[in-house]
Amino acid sequence: MQQHDVRVHPSADDLGREDQLAWKIARVATDPVEIEPQVTDMVINRVIDNAAVAAASLGRSPVVAARGQALAHAASANGAGATVFGEPMSTRTSPEWAAWVNGVAVRELDFHDTFLAADYSHPGDNIPPIIAVAQHLAAARRLSGRDLVRGIATGYEIQVDLVKAICLHKHKIDHVAHLGPSAAAGIGTLLGLDEETIFQAVGQALHTTTATRQSRKGEISTWKAHAPAFAGKMAVEAVDRAMRGQTSPVPVYEGEDGVIAWMLDGPGARYTVPLPGPGEPKRAILDTYTKEHSAEYQAQAWIDLARKLHFEHPALVVEPSRIAEIVLHTSHHTHVVIGSGAGDPQKYDPAASRETLDHSIPYIFTVALQDGGWHHVESYAPERAARPDTVELWQKVTTVEDPEWTRRYHSRDVAEKAFGGAIVITLDDGTEIRDEIAVADAHPLGARPFGREQYVRKFRALAGDVLDSSEIERFLEVAQRLPDLRPAELPELTIIAPHGSLLPAPVGLF
Repeated sequence: MQQHDVRVHPSADDLGREDQLAWKIARVATDPVEIEPQVTDMVINRVIDNAAVAAASLGRSPVVAARGQALAHAASANGAGATVFGEPMSTRTSPEWAAWVNGVAVRELDFHDTFLAADYSHPGDNIPPIIAVAQHLAAARRLSGRDLVRGIATGYEIQVDLVKAICLHKHKIDHVAHLGPSAAAGIGTLLGLDEETIFQAVGQALHTTTATRQSRKGEISTWKAHAPAFAGKMAVEAVDRAMRGQTSPVPVYEGEDGVIAWMLDGPGARYTVPLPGPGEPKRAILDTYTKEHSAEYQAQAWIDLARKLHFEHPALVVEPSRIAEIVLHTSHHTHVVIGSGAGDPQKYDPAASRETLDHSIPYIFTVALQDGGWHHVESYAPERAARPDTVELWQKVTTVEDPEWTRRYHSRDVAEKAFGGAIVITLDDGTEIRDEIAVADAHPLGARPFGREQYVRKFRALAGDVLDSSEIERFLEVAQRLPDLRPAELPELTIIAPHGSLLPAPVGLF
């Protein structure tokens, strides 16, 4: 990897194109390097993973509303249109609207892949906009499954590299600000665009996708699922504008009135951004990890530990009143984002929204401890959250930051990087139960790492109550042939719900 120094420059410096981060991203996107077999296999896994969580969310209100918006827009000119999750394959919409609705479906349950470093990310959010453009232009540009794999690999590479280097959340900027540029770059690779066009698209995508983190704070709303879908939609539109010769703010990162100077670390900031050098494989997707449980990623290991304690210490479940307090010693990020360090009383509110409970480790740990597992619907049900013994125990769970777990969270050594922590359960007689967990069971270094078998099982489990068995098998067969798909087969990368099973969309403006 090449390490690129990125800092603010006054306009008088007249910073050249080749010295700007957006240009360097474009250069990676145009590099014709071949995709390694293990990367291709992981791209397939994540396409399956996205479809799994999208299937489970087809009936949820944000997805229903987004679907209504998308279907109000016909397929645009110069292409055949893109498919919409749940709808028949013949139903098409414009690619930016397909990116929108499919992105919401993928993100709604907070159940697909993740990468955590200097900032947060769900790099699987790159897949919906890239697939949408591939389907729209498959015939016109003779795009194949191989082209799609290359585009997705670029999207993952750019987002992961930005997340490794540039922290957004400490400045209260939402993590999707790294997604707009990565999706634009991925679309550029897919279409074989030149460096100048991708450079302009990356700049426009960044400029239009910077927003505050209030969408993930306090009373968390349905916008949480829409935010990355909006970034994907903006990336598609940015590429369209750039292809038409329109330009973006320059330099978008390094300018004296740019993103770094006024939204991030300020005029004196310096970042070291790693990017593949010429001819170097794009392997960043291999650094990412998916979720076994439908909850914020920093809760994954804690759910696994709670499940373990449920079976090892059944008295905790039978007599929860004996528990005096539960303290989770964890990283700064976990403590202040989903823990008691956030200062959000909503994280302890039995009437809180699903989106809020998804970001409450006190709630998640309590339910997982009592139930010995986690379910993407039942664990968030209002009656489950309001159960008296759960509410009583929930109020006894707090988090504290532990410097060592914070250090491991930020470590660049994959062998010691950790997203869990240590637990101390104190009983009413002073007895303490102690344990710890570093990574989730499904993590590549966890107790039960996910491979193709687990991704397929997750798809079958989540789609089983939503799709016909024949549709489940059809999709799995197509997805696992991804790199060999012909242009006419790319629209088959969708999931089709049984006729009449989708809820009608509420009436809006369109």
